[in-house]
Amino acid sequence: MNICFIDNTTFEYNSRDLYSGKLRGAETVLINLSNSLSTIGHDVTVINNCAKSEVINGVRWVNINSSLKDCDYDLAFANSDCRLFNLVKCKKKILFSHSLQSLEKFIRKQQLFAYLKHKPIVCFLSNYHFKNRSKLLHLFGNVNLRYAVDDIFLNTKLNDKIDNHLAIFTSRNDRNLDLLINIWSKYIYPKNNKLKLLVSDNNYNYKNSNIFKRKLLSQHDLILDLLKARVFLIPGHKAELFCLAAEEAKELCIPIVTLGKGCLAERVENGKTGFVANNEEEFTDFTLELFDNNDLWNEMRTYLMNIRGKKSWLNVAENLVRQL
Repeated sequence: MNICFIDNTTFEYNSRDLYSGKLRGAETVLINLSNSLSTIGHDVTVINNCAKSEVINGVRWVNINSSLKDCDYDLAFANSDCRLFNLVKCKKKILFSHSLQSLEKFIRKQQLFAYLKHKPIVCFLSNYHFKNRSKLLHLFGNVNLRYAVDDIFLNTKLNDKIDNHLAIFTSRNDRNLDLLINIWSKYIYPKNNKLKLLVSDNNYNYKNSNIFKRKLLSQHDLILDLLKARVFLIPGHKAELFCLAAEEAKELCIPIVTLGKGCLAERVENGKTGFVANNEEEFTDFTLELFDNNDLWNEMRTYLMNIRGKKSWLNVAENLVRQL
């Protein structure tokens, strides 16, 4: 198939930026999926605000402001904006949805007319995503896309240089980091003051709580921080539709404790890859248990190591094509 991806971020990027610190989840997904579809034999073009039009690893990158009159595709993906389909001619259209956008907001964002005109299939990232988005906003069909992580996580060699007193949180700070800080400061740290928490944020005063701020740099730096951690803590949030952060922790074989908010209950196999707590008290107990009980921690880590690498972006691309 002749496939294109259309995106219109406010910043420049192409696939060479994959492991940089400037990309968000949506751009990372676009790069990985476009590269994988090209690898399995499709002709792939990305139309975005890249600095210049060029071919990188077999994928054609085209600046969104260049002439697109010769574009005619079998399949087009638009990133979060139905109006982007106006730029190309295509037989089938898929809309990437990265929110639980209400019908009112959909109309306010001037999406409705383009949606009815182009009739795109909507891509869902989890069961939670599907159940909580208005049925009116996937009238023309849907497909399931379950993300994989960057190859750099799959190819990272695990080591035993783990700090057995360190927990880590690597999601965005607006994804209930304040809730985690509250649970840690009030319940977890007072019960074991040897424990440390590493977080990706600069907005809190962490005095007397053993909470440390990690720098937001490249994927390489993220991996080095994750490899040191014994436990991955993430309450979850209603805006989490897939949560790549949790998937990255799983691929590096770190047991997870979550409250299951948003899609997090789907990211964790309760009792196998971590724990899904029903409340803050259980969250505290599960966290302390994973620090104190070496047999339990080793059992979960072994299970994670046995399932590691089972899911790649090539698998994701092949599964997506089968659904079309």
